[in-house]
Amino acid sequence: MHDIRLIRDNPEAFDAGLARRGMFDLPSDVEGVRLGASIADHILDLDRSVRQAKTNREEKQAQLNALSKQIGQAKAQKNEAVASQLMSEVSNIKRYLSDLDAGEEGLEEQLKKLLSSLPNLPDGDVPDGEDEAGNVEVSRWGTPRSFDFQPKEHADLGPALGLDFETGALISGARFTFLRGQMARLHRALGQFMLDRQTGDNGYTECNVPLLVKDDAAFGTTQLPKFAEDLFQTSTSGNFDHLGRVIETLWIQDEFQGRDPETRRRFVEAVKSYGATAAADRRWLIPTAEVSLTNAVREQILPDAALPMRMTALTPCFRSEAGAAGKDTRGFIRQHQFEKVELVSVARPDESDAEHERMTACAEGVLQALGLPYRKMLLCAGDMGFAARKTYDLEVWLPGQGTYREISSCSNCGDFQARRMNARYRPASDSGGEKAKPEFVHTLNGSGLAVGRTLVAVLENYQQEDGSVEIPQVLQPWMGGLTRLAPTGAA
Repeated sequence: MHDIRLIRDNPEAFDAGLARRGMFDLPSDVEGVRLGASIADHILDLDRSVRQAKTNREEKQAQLNALSKQIGQAKAQKNEAVASQLMSEVSNIKRYLSDLDAGEEGLEEQLKKLLSSLPNLPDGDVPDGEDEAGNVEVSRWGTPRSFDFQPKEHADLGPALGLDFETGALISGARFTFLRGQMARLHRALGQFMLDRQTGDNGYTECNVPLLVKDDAAFGTTQLPKFAEDLFQTSTSGNFDHLGRVIETLWIQDEFQGRDPETRRRFVEAVKSYGATAAADRRWLIPTAEVSLTNAVREQILPDAALPMRMTALTPCFRSEAGAAGKDTRGFIRQHQFEKVELVSVARPDESDAEHERMTACAEGVLQALGLPYRKMLLCAGDMGFAARKTYDLEVWLPGQGTYREISSCSNCGDFQARRMNARYRPASDSGGEKAKPEFVHTLNGSGLAVGRTLVAVLENYQQEDGSVEIPQVLQPWMGGLTRLAPTGAA
């Protein structure tokens, strides 16, 4: 969420930042746009309307308070005629206040909806660019292996080793995979190795987190409302379909349209109440443990000494991949269900840039330990995720595909998520000084790493001509001493 004060102070800079993200116009569903108004102009128009509504309400409330005193005085003087007239004025003002409150609430909702639909602004050192073509290579590590044979892609190599695409598809459909035997063990070993490294070597606190979260949690880390179609949702009562049918059935009935305004108002209130119940029943499957870990500090004021807070979790992740139709349909690269070791940091604002570099180095350390060549990319403004102000992608070398593929993304979100979650901290005060006012924390997240993609990288980089795969030496203790994966039926 954006700080409205910064938009008031420098609307031109706000518009320029959004333009770098490829946003020049307001979302298509925004109403009441002034001709020629920029995004910042429209936000400030709404902001002024909200503040004016608050002023009007305060003025009417002051009148109400004054009239209430006058009524008391009139009754004390037994002047019932005056008291009755004043009470009539009070009734009129209360009705007016009710309308003002509804109008103010509507304006505030419009402003919140608009602000929550706009991406974070890019940091100053983020390069310009519209898509991945504008990303900048920062560094490379490792030398791709030279093969004496034509290396295979994991989708061709894996089935003989226990990577069962057919059974996964039979059970659950496309983008689900069934792992068997030594392949399942390799997958488990990679996750445990990463988690132990991030906790033991890098100081992250291991967490076991909920896989189902409420609307507020998904909103806090920006999955909602903009990216709802990318998530899987669940409900205990099936209220969603039923609510839709109730609304459709009643609204299209001619006799309902002709009923009096009060009946329609009661219907709308009933629908809102029913919708609130449906939302209370709804849970979202997490697309990454970032959602659960970051929301662990929502609606809190943390002590200064608690920062930086570093958390990690190894969890299943669930993504509908709605925006990736036809992309990476073959193999284990892009799945509806996968596992990932997530890294989340909650930091002081002046330390988040350094924390970002540290987090990225922690992810790089896993690739280096496994001996997997990779490159580090600084994403351009147009290719970053919605909540990020700066992002590094780590791309691992896949010899079967002959290219680098993303295996980790580490982002600094600044205070963007913290404002949506109301997550703050209280800076330490100087000795004998006044208690410092709470400030919003900065949040960061990254993959340390995606387990499935790391498995793919190990298969392709450590494959042998006979179809077997050597186990990286650093990983062998987590494999019970197993040194190679052998094709089914091989000695």
